[in-house]
Amino acid sequence: MSEIIYIRGDATAPSVKGVKVIAHVCNDIGGWGKGFVLAISRRWPEPEASYRAWHRERAANDFGLGAVRFVQVEKYVWVANMIGQRGTRTGSKGVPVRYEAIDTALTRLADKALELGASVHMPRIGCGLAGGKWSRVEPLIVQRLVRRGIGVTVYDHGEGQS
Repeated sequence: MSEIIYIRGDATAPSVKGVKVIAHVCNDIGGWGKGFVLAISRRWPEPEASYRAWHRERAANDFGLGAVRFVQVEKYVWVANMIGQRGTRTGSKGVPVRYEAIDTALTRLADKALELGASVHMPRIGCGLAGGKWSRVEPLIVQRLVRRGIGVTVYDHGEGQS
């Protein structure tokens, strides 16, 4: 069984062959403008536009914790907008990350990756602005993706983790 591959680099520019899904965590309040989404928006306008429309029309769709919207941005590249954090601020209820929502979203991501025959590429999801701990997220990725035979690469950008 393969493991997660860790590399230093840009998760928006995976250099492997074949179909790729770039996965990241979004909040459940329609905010897009800090963290990894900025790197996505610098490369492609479609994921942000899709996320904003999905949020705007949420009364009539599945927008909410655990949901995923897949956006094709190039012939062999998709972006998975995964709703895995409640709000954007740390407060009385703790940090914004919601591990159960990330777990649900990763299950949906796995199904799509298998359907596409894709590898998955991501930063340390849920561990930047969402405030999560990688020690809690990593086992979810192993369980939902790696154990199903999906190649996963996690990217550390620059000096710290993005």
